[in-house]
Amino acid sequence: MNTSHATNAVSMRQSNGRLLLTLLRRHGPQPGAALARLSGLSAQTASVILRDLEAEALLTRGEPQRGRVGQPSVPMALNPDGAFFLGLKIGRRSNEMLLVDFTGQIRGRRLRRHDWPTPDAALRFGQLAVDELMAQLPAALQPRLAGLGIACPFRLWDWPGGSEQAMEAWRTADLRHEFSALLPYPVFLENDASAACEAELVFGRTALPADIAYAYVGFFAGGGLALDGRLRSGPQGNAGALGSLSVLDRAGQPRQLIDLASTVGLEKRLQDHGLSPDLLWASPDAWDVPEALVADWLAEAAQGLAQVALTATALLDIDAMVIDGWMPAPLRTRLLAATGAALKALPAPGITAPRLIEGTLGPDARALGAAALPLAARFLSET
Repeated sequence: MNTSHATNAVSMRQSNGRLLLTLLRRHGPQPGAALARLSGLSAQTASVILRDLEAEALLTRGEPQRGRVGQPSVPMALNPDGAFFLGLKIGRRSNEMLLVDFTGQIRGRRLRRHDWPTPDAALRFGQLAVDELMAQLPAALQPRLAGLGIACPFRLWDWPGGSEQAMEAWRTADLRHEFSALLPYPVFLENDASAACEAELVFGRTALPADIAYAYVGFFAGGGLALDGRLRSGPQGNAGALGSLSVLDRAGQPRQLIDLASTVGLEKRLQDHGLSPDLLWASPDAWDVPEALVADWLAEAAQGLAQVALTATALLDIDAMVIDGWMPAPLRTRLLAATGAALKALPAPGITAPRLIEGTLGPDARALGAAALPLAARFLSET
């Protein structure tokens, strides 16, 4: 056989295999005939590829579904133990690493809090967390670890609040290179908010339109952009950098979204009233914060997010903006509603405002997004 033809055949089979895995992730367990229809592949081709994926332990067979004319159909599903991924999130208040299985379930977690992130501390934590999380896996499954993703804010030296020495260390840090030298599998790096967007695309529990802007409200607000169902970062990594967009505050003064919608703004309100900011960072599940402070921050954040949603629509004609964040779920719901009200109040002649969609992953979005990077690179289709 001609070598180029053989190579093309292998490449095509791999591409079609990724397509079927993507469809199963999106639609849930499906019989081969349904996957053939969804993919546009012939029934025979789909059947051969599904058998190969099952032989690789990436898929499992469900119970035969009877009740129709002909042979019972057998749904195929993603095998949770088919592959594993590590996701490292570097945050303002903590570093966190997750061990995630092929279906997106969290199998293990390590967390270390800090006053300010540094590259050396992130590397030390990452090495220890990898060893501990790998030790949780049975020996037979450890070879199925497919990669490490890192979700880290870009241009950390621009952050206010850290020491000059710590900020300068980030200018020359290359965590992807450092971890690649230590680990025997691929390492990926993405902006933390863009990684959260990827997590919603890959693991989210809500069907999303093809073109979305994504806002993540953490210590600093950021965002991501997905077009045609794919995360877009841009040549310089600036695509979806919603936190840097210019908006007007309630006094009509120009600010950046990061100034209005970041939870550091709520932290400052607590400090101004003599309250400990630890009320926010002890747990994202419940905040014992005075309602007046929450309501004031919420109104300001919603005003900024609404302007960003309208700007993104005017530039890219997005279908929706997803809003998620490191906060209690009820507060996220309130933020979505407040942003919707602010959006309706903005003048927008000539364009249709986007839908607002509540994110589904909350505090885990950035670390899950980091784990989604190697998953997407190896197992998901680009179309």
